[in-house]
Amino acid sequence: MTKLDQTPSLLRNDYQQPAVTHIRPLVQDLPTENIAELAVRAQQLTGVIPLWYGEGDLVTPEFIREAAKSALDDGMTFYIPNMRGAPGLSQALSNYQTELHGVPIAVDRSTVTPGGMQALLLALNVIVDLGQNVVYVEPQWPNIHNLIHLAGGEPRPVPLTLVDGDWTLDMEAIKAACDQRTRAIVFSTPANPTGWVATRENFEALLAFGRERGIWIISDEVYNRLYFDGRSAPSILQFAEPEDLVLTVNSFSKAWAMTGWRVGWLTHPASVAGEVAAMTQYMNSGTAGFVQAGALAAIEQGEGLALQMRDRCRHGIDLAYEKLSQVPQIVLPNKPKGGMYVFFSLANEPDSRVACRKILDEARVGLAPGFMFGKASRGFLRMCICRDPAQLETALDRMVESFRT
Repeated sequence: MTKLDQTPSLLRNDYQQPAVTHIRPLVQDLPTENIAELAVRAQQLTGVIPLWYGEGDLVTPEFIREAAKSALDDGMTFYIPNMRGAPGLSQALSNYQTELHGVPIAVDRSTVTPGGMQALLLALNVIVDLGQNVVYVEPQWPNIHNLIHLAGGEPRPVPLTLVDGDWTLDMEAIKAACDQRTRAIVFSTPANPTGWVATRENFEALLAFGRERGIWIISDEVYNRLYFDGRSAPSILQFAEPEDLVLTVNSFSKAWAMTGWRVGWLTHPASVAGEVAAMTQYMNSGTAGFVQAGALAAIEQGEGLALQMRDRCRHGIDLAYEKLSQVPQIVLPNKPKGGMYVFFSLANEPDSRVACRKILDEARVGLAPGFMFGKASRGFLRMCICRDPAQLETALDRMVESFRT
């Protein structure tokens, strides 16, 4: 008899189970149903116009690409000693945020990250412990819910409400969702997918409550420059004190057409810079130097690009509302104040998955089902409108025609 044969049968059977059964339960619980399911279905069809992902269709402009290429040619392929960011980009972020928001944002208050996703992951892992909870505002980009879960926190959604066609924050509902174990309140502004934009009153109420209860406020401001009533949306940084429990997440992806570059930043109190640097070391050892060179060119030379992206989104939303308002079955909230999405529902169709499949099959247009963004929006559909205007118009005409037949 071999040693293996002498092993207790229970242990042998345990090792015969699939390896996935031995990974962390928190990871096993991560949802796998996403937009990709519809994308696989789309591969079986022809001529599909994909409007489901949160991504524009402009290639990153040449001046940004050339800056990264030059950095590569100059040998910028080594570690960046200060893992919180290359000196040039760190200073540029300080200058940019100070000028944009009208308040001083010191160099040591920002940390460069491999994308906005990493900035949010970093933020949550710095402040959330097992057994704590995080309140977040929905409808919401699903990654926020899942990252709270992955950090070991309990996600607690609080829905925006539609009041006379406008998405509205219920501050009393936010307060009611918090308890002694609440570590943070998270929201997006402008929001993905609704386009809701936090007001001065919202920020001041959140800050007052956070100060009273010792709760962190995390503001996802990735769409800050895609704002239709000015150069940028209001930011919590304009109202917070430097050492308030406030973290803001940002990214080069949207306003500078750099989704595939994976570069963003986290703005935080200066006193936690050392701890954020330590977490950065263990999570990713910093962001690639040549990528940071591209980001530096974007922030120093890309103001015109950011305004172009804003105008492209505003035109897309105007076009979508003009076309979709012709369809009686489509229920449109008031126009969003920012972002790159139109978020709407269908009368008498509460299941967004059914609606998305129908539109995909009949109009050959790919939309994202609203259930992914929370229970508050399970009957809604999200359309990304940051696309070539001619292609977007074709997609909208197809949708209108499919509802008429």
